[in-house]
Amino acid sequence: MRPTHASLPPATPATPATASRRGPKRSDWGALKTLLPYLWQYPLRVGLALACLILAKAGNVGVPLVLKKIIDHLTVAPEVRATLVLPVALLVAYGALRLSTSLFTELREILFARVTQRAVRKIALQVFEHLHALSLRFHLGRQTGGVTRDIERGSRAISSLVGYTLYSILPTLVEVGMVLGILLVRYDFSFTLIALGALTTYVIFTISVTEWRSEFRRSMNELDSKANVRAIDSLLNYETVKYFNNETFESARYDESLARWEGAAVKSQVSLSLLNTGQSAIIACAVSLIIWRATVGVIEGTMTIGDLVLVNAFMIQLYVPLNFLGVIYREIKQSLADVDRMFDLLHEEREVADRPGARPLLLRDPVRGATVRFEHVEFSYESQRQILFDVDFEVPAGKTVAVVGPSGSGKSTLARLLFRFYDVNQGCITIDGQDIRDVTQASLRQAIGIVPQDTVLFNDTIFYNIAYGRPGASVAEVESAARAAYIHDFVAGLPDGYQSMVGERGLKLSGGEKQRVAIARTLLKNPAILIFDEATSALDSRAEQAIQAELRALARNHTALVIAHRLSTIVDADEIIVLEDGRIRERGTHLELLGRGAAYARMWERQQQPAALVGALDPDADLGLTGLSARQEAVWPV
Repeated sequence: MRPTHASLPPATPATPATASRRGPKRSDWGALKTLLPYLWQYPLRVGLALACLILAKAGNVGVPLVLKKIIDHLTVAPEVRATLVLPVALLVAYGALRLSTSLFTELREILFARVTQRAVRKIALQVFEHLHALSLRFHLGRQTGGVTRDIERGSRAISSLVGYTLYSILPTLVEVGMVLGILLVRYDFSFTLIALGALTTYVIFTISVTEWRSEFRRSMNELDSKANVRAIDSLLNYETVKYFNNETFESARYDESLARWEGAAVKSQVSLSLLNTGQSAIIACAVSLIIWRATVGVIEGTMTIGDLVLVNAFMIQLYVPLNFLGVIYREIKQSLADVDRMFDLLHEEREVADRPGARPLLLRDPVRGATVRFEHVEFSYESQRQILFDVDFEVPAGKTVAVVGPSGSGKSTLARLLFRFYDVNQGCITIDGQDIRDVTQASLRQAIGIVPQDTVLFNDTIFYNIAYGRPGASVAEVESAARAAYIHDFVAGLPDGYQSMVGERGLKLSGGEKQRVAIARTLLKNPAILIFDEATSALDSRAEQAIQAELRALARNHTALVIAHRLSTIVDADEIIVLEDGRIRERGTHLELLGRGAAYARMWERQQQPAALVGALDPDADLGLTGLSARQEAVWPV
């Protein structure tokens, strides 16, 4: 039984676009503004985490204050020291403040962990779903390695961005405010001036140098992505590389990318060393000036040894995290760039999208198929090159229509338009009188099944790949579909049976085995409308005849659109359409077309001759993708 189309939920509406394009470039604040709603899902956790941050920094600032009092109690005259008892409360307070700093820091991280990871999860899922919602045009033009790297970097960048901001920048700012306030209230204004001046110089220097060297970092990332794309593309085409003995060529291309990345990486490291040297010089000067002013105060009697230790401790506490400001600022900038790049994927506009208020596709009689009609369809992938011209035909419910013609005539484009991978330029395509642009894409594609000529499988088990036609199908249903596709015996004979892995894109299986898995998958889906794109081209003669009979029986209760090169497989079709240069040249039954003696008859005649003779007489003859067939069985499908 097929699932009821009316039960399918409508897809999320989106604004259609005539072309896929990137959204406007956002500033760093724009990227943060886009990210904040994802982080504000747990306001209580965020508030408690910020409270823990302030308490942790209060404890950290309190440690030098208690240490000052301890030292002041110890730096007294010898005769007094003999009778001095160090207050236990000071020691307890010192230990408690040390512990509270770590305790509240860990509590802050525990509280904020779910906020961060949930944001990463939601954004990554949203990008993944959006990529699946984008048009086929985008996916034909994308580079898989680059896109996956963008998602990977963007997801990691969210964690880094939150971590650096919440765990480094914000705590440091809180501590700087507390320290400057204490220095201003308790000591000479010169201490505050030195600390503030050093901090300002340090930050300006760090940001300026980091901005200068960020170009090297961006170049590194771009070159890294290019190298990754080349590596993945080469590995995905492993067999082609081996066929042409081009391992050395591929290694040279990859090494070329790595060499350029190496040059950018060296420049990045040299500039980082310059940044660290300048930061250390500013910190050294500031600490030296602070200690000098404190020493003068001790000599003049306006400050104690404890005060000297206090201001020195404050400066060390401030400059230790600031030591990493360059790295933190650079990572924050890079994280913002990576997050923005991932959000760019979210802003890729959908070329094909459900219209507002789109309804699920409703079939008049799902049992016997649906009526499919192409009404004066015109289409072009690019404005300069039109593919289809005024294509007008109908596939009645429960009937079979075959489309034949030379390569490039637009046959496969019909299937893509029916699946609504693209929208037509003019005319319309209807199913049971409903324009497919007015129904949800989910319900439309649920009603259609395809057996493609070039079958690509998931890198998973045979069972998974067959069950993909109807997720949740039982083992018995999967095995029944496999039997119908004449692949059950082969699978049962494997050491791991249905749990055998098929490899990347199904490369562990032969072409015929992959095609039978695709047929089983479609049989399991059992859709109302079937598309066969030379579905048995990779099978041997015996298997082809058996599966053709199975598919022919299946098509009797379905609407079938058959795209064929081998004419002997479609002689029983209810109507045959000859497509040439995007136009319908002929239409009729097999016998009617043979009687006219036109294009179809000439194609049929060529395919009945021996392949060698045809090649010798007419090297440019269109033999189809599968060559000639010596058989003339009166079977079709597919």
